[in-house]
Amino acid sequence: MQKKLKLWDAIMLVMGSMIGSGIFIVSADMTRNLGSGFWLIVVWIITGVMTVAAAISYGELSALFPKAGGQYTYLKEIFGRRMGFLYGWGLFTVIQTGTIAAVAMAFGKFTAYLIPSLNDAAPIFQSGEFKITWIQILAIAVIVLLTYINTRGVESGKMLQNIFTGSKIIALLGLIAAGFILVDISHLSENFSWGTDSFNNLKKDLSGNFLKEGWEPIGGMTLLGGIAAAMVGSVFSSVAWESVTFVSGEIENPKKNVVKSMIYGTSAVMILYIAVNYVYLNALDRDGIAFAANDRVAVAASQNIFGSAGTIIIALLVMISTFGCNNGLILAGARVFQTMAKDGMFFQSAVKNNKNEVPENALWMEGVWASILCLSGQYGNLLDMISFVIVLFYMITVFGVIYLRMKQPELERPYKTWLYPVTPVIYLIIGTCFCILLLIYKQQYTWPGFVLVLLGLPVYYFINRKKASV
Repeated sequence: MQKKLKLWDAIMLVMGSMIGSGIFIVSADMTRNLGSGFWLIVVWIITGVMTVAAAISYGELSALFPKAGGQYTYLKEIFGRRMGFLYGWGLFTVIQTGTIAAVAMAFGKFTAYLIPSLNDAAPIFQSGEFKITWIQILAIAVIVLLTYINTRGVESGKMLQNIFTGSKIIALLGLIAAGFILVDISHLSENFSWGTDSFNNLKKDLSGNFLKEGWEPIGGMTLLGGIAAAMVGSVFSSVAWESVTFVSGEIENPKKNVVKSMIYGTSAVMILYIAVNYVYLNALDRDGIAFAANDRVAVAASQNIFGSAGTIIIALLVMISTFGCNNGLILAGARVFQTMAKDGMFFQSAVKNNKNEVPENALWMEGVWASILCLSGQYGNLLDMISFVIVLFYMITVFGVIYLRMKQPELERPYKTWLYPVTPVIYLIIGTCFCILLLIYKQQYTWPGFVLVLLGLPVYYFINRKKASV
């Protein structure tokens, strides 16, 4: 593959793929789970440490295997074809395509703020609970447009990524500055007072004793359970940074630039996320965050900051953010499916590059399936179920760093994980705690996604049946 992506392009891909719609929404549900501005920031910091620790650990693998396919390639090389396939199966069925669908739908829903007729229009088709709306059609149109742009060559996708990622970073910095300069009454100290008291007071808070009417208590959930439930939102908002590893084959000097892009990109995004949450806590009281209409906490905060124009400002920001995010996801994901096809574990037509040196067939396969998920209306449920599995695959990959150090210590490592083994162990400890707590308190986020990935096993054995019989 041609090396057309420089370090800056790779950083923009990392940041652009991470910043979608989540940061503008998830803090409402997180606050309902935690009941405290103090613990809200703690959870974002934990997620930040976790994300950067994973990126630093992945750096060692990206330098060892500087090829297209990224995480799929790492898992296949370290743990064998079956593990690589299960990851690729999950990526195609829901992780990458489901995220593309969800981000495209967020683009459509926030566009409806600017064009209310999109919300008011009757469904194009309806049968029982299943319906097709104009917002879904708009979401599919965005996926098709971005897929087409990326078939025109990596230069087209790169330019679009840099423009939109740069725009949303500048816009977020502007929102952060305005959130402290233009707010008349700061709620920061009162929001932080909840949760800085004793643990007994926090439990009283979680049980609903001094919450406004209508606040659904967590019902006996401990503080740790509340943190685990809240982390579903923060973790989901912080994934997709590994997309840059999918395009390693097209990055200049991948042994150095992939790891740099992951560390710089994830660190910058997590700092932005924490700063944005400080803006929410400054502009809104606790109930204003927890009960923001449709969980759109960014809209509520922006209305407090900018007045009536706040809704339009945030709608435009989310449209820019989701458009750029989906471009990065579409650009990167297809490279994994092409690599799988070369290994005989995906449709063979996905192997070929078009005249623009990009995997056009793989791009359209990804785009068509993501569009079907948009029509199904089930992508949101699928993504909730898969959060556990996403972290599980991250943990397996990070453990791969330790496993390879023990199994093949003689390998030449162009980059070695900073503070090894502390850094990967930190991720594994936090990830294990997160998964165990979800298994205890939020099982609907765990076993369905795990079953969905395991359904890939019969597919794997079917694909490899001829090789097994030889």
